[in-house]
Amino acid sequence: MSRIVLNEISYFGAGSRSNLANELTEKNFKKAFIATDKDLIKFGVTKFVTDVLDKINFPYYVFDDIKANPTVENCKNGLKLFIEEKADIIIAIGGGSVMDTAKAVGITFANPEFNDIVSLEGVALTKNKSVPIIAMPTTAGTAAEVTINYVITDESTKRKMVCVDPKDIPLIVIVDAELMYSMPKGLTAATGMDALTHAIEGYITKGAWAMTNMFELNAIKLIAKNLKNAVENGTDKEARENMALASYIAGMGFSNVGLGIVHSMAHPLGAVYDIPHGVANAVLLPYVMEYNKSSSKDKYQDIAEAMGVDISLMSEAVATDEAIRAVRKLSISIGIPQKLRELGVKEEDLIKLSNDAFYDACTPGNPKDTNANDILEIYKKAF
Repeated sequence: MSRIVLNEISYFGAGSRSNLANELTEKNFKKAFIATDKDLIKFGVTKFVTDVLDKINFPYYVFDDIKANPTVENCKNGLKLFIEEKADIIIAIGGGSVMDTAKAVGITFANPEFNDIVSLEGVALTKNKSVPIIAMPTTAGTAAEVTINYVITDESTKRKMVCVDPKDIPLIVIVDAELMYSMPKGLTAATGMDALTHAIEGYITKGAWAMTNMFELNAIKLIAKNLKNAVENGTDKEARENMALASYIAGMGFSNVGLGIVHSMAHPLGAVYDIPHGVANAVLLPYVMEYNKSSSKDKYQDIAEAMGVDISLMSEAVATDEAIRAVRKLSISIGIPQKLRELGVKEEDLIKLSNDAFYDACTPGNPKDTNANDILEIYKKAF
């Protein structure tokens, strides 16, 4: 038996933020709690949305104290302010960090017995749906707008907690590529590789099935064709919209079937070194693909074709390797580092990182059964 959990309403296309006004008024919301970050305010991205609210005199409060890897304290502060402001709708304007924080705030407000935040790790047995969330992504990568997952860092243990809860999925999604035009090249590259990691891991994970395969393969095709253009020309409307769509549909898939050890290994890197999640995924992806290839040969050939490789005259072994080569080639072409040591990772930390990765919530979904020693060897190769 398979299950699909998706948003109730989604809007797509440049300028689609204009739909926000009707949704707020038709659903009789009274006050918005806007979750965003300081950079998005600084570069005027948040203003694109608040302008819509100002036109209809809709009251709102802006919460912008959100870290790139949001922490338990971040979420507690957000919850306190949400309660004080007496809002009834959360509008999350940002990337995965902002949307993950919004989910934690929304869930804990509706289920106050979890307001320590740390008890949300794993599959929390919450009873009530989150405060309604309208997710407006400003990056094309995390797909947090369409997933039932969120990731919060427990700063006391330096661990990333993966939280899974169908009750946290945003009610409404507005994927407006105009909110992404000012995204810097490095962030565009990192989040794009995050989306590619989602698509590839979602395609080969143990839980994958016909419907999610359809999402993930199309996401891979879109990313292969558009990511480099989006990085090199941030205002390329077609590239931005296609990357936003690719991220969303990759999320539709993996949110429902799980991921694998690329994410398991990336999470502790973010928790210990504060490495951006997309960068960690991008560095690790080719090495993990090499590790998993014996269990996913047929799918690797599909991935190679989706990446634009003509495999018609290739042997199975060569076509399988071409999938990995194509991923690495794309990564290099957009300036992604290729070794963990370039990111400040310390070799003496690899054993601890391996143990944390093995116990990560994403590990069971990996297509090849693994252990902490295997993960350590992959870290060493990537180091």
